[in-house]
Amino acid sequence: MKRSLFYAAGMLMLASCSQDSKSSYVVTVNTDENLNDKTAYIIDFDTEEKLDSAVVADGVATFTGEIDAPRLVALSIDGKGFGDFYLEADSILVGNGAVEGGELNAKNQAYWTERMAAIEEFRNLPDSVQQSRYEEFQTRINDAEDKLREENMDNPLGYYYFVYGPARRMNLAQLDSAIAAHPSLGEYKRIQKMRQAFINQEETSEGKMFKDFEVTYNDSTFRLSDYVGKGKYVLVDFWASWCGPCIRQTAVIKDLYKEYGPKGLEVIGVAVWDKPEDTLKGIESHELPWKNIINAQSIPTEIYGIQGIPCIILFGPDGKIISRDKQNDDLRNDVAKAMESVK
Repeated sequence: MKRSLFYAAGMLMLASCSQDSKSSYVVTVNTDENLNDKTAYIIDFDTEEKLDSAVVADGVATFTGEIDAPRLVALSIDGKGFGDFYLEADSILVGNGAVEGGELNAKNQAYWTERMAAIEEFRNLPDSVQQSRYEEFQTRINDAEDKLREENMDNPLGYYYFVYGPARRMNLAQLDSAIAAHPSLGEYKRIQKMRQAFINQEETSEGKMFKDFEVTYNDSTFRLSDYVGKGKYVLVDFWASWCGPCIRQTAVIKDLYKEYGPKGLEVIGVAVWDKPEDTLKGIESHELPWKNIINAQSIPTEIYGIQGIPCIILFGPDGKIISRDKQNDDLRNDVAKAMESVK
């Protein structure tokens, strides 16, 4: 999977270094006076724990405290996100989309300065040469990010670019290898959750038996085993109403349902990470004719190690997983091959 030249997967920061103390920090947040008397929070990016709070006064929120080690944190005011930064033992100023103070913030800013300079240079190229030089500039940006990550793998800066970079393209063995090389990675909850997802993926991969789950909605209980393992091929679509790729894939599923439904193929939708009322609207607006398990949330995604949707799984008549994580023509081919055995 290629990284896009214009993706916004990080934080654009301005930084300077002025180490005041080994453990204490002062964070000053400049914001709008219309947020006066609202509570601001510093939240750990990895654990989502609230680390500190301050009340906005005269458009300013000031945090003071101590930390044992730098942390990647998010800033929230009145329940709304106001960006991320690295909380370090330093004086840190946050405002106008910029962060000043701290060694990791400075390193991150240096990378983003280099990145934005490359993007601006690319945009200023004549249209006639942009396409031919795209890969050159993409490689330049990727190399800068790789260098930043590799030089900081044992601190929160490297962790951030790892978890949103190569970790997403790894399998369990590769992730374990990275943790062995950098043990501190294994301490992050997001990495632990990702590792467990890889394990669950392997346990529910093609050739394995299905794992049941149970969902309650409107005082009724629904189970995957209500449909799977009952002697029919069952195509299960894990989706959400807000997911554009999910909606686009329903066109393929509709074609399969139309062609193979009369031959016994059953299609079941499982709505995950979605509000039930939005799911119902999505079913109606996109005219989905098959049954849906509503309000599944994270129950099946954890069991099956699903980290992105749509996730489409074809189960055999005995409940064995025939195909997983296929879309478009690959999905069509797997369903067609399976249905050849149905007379």
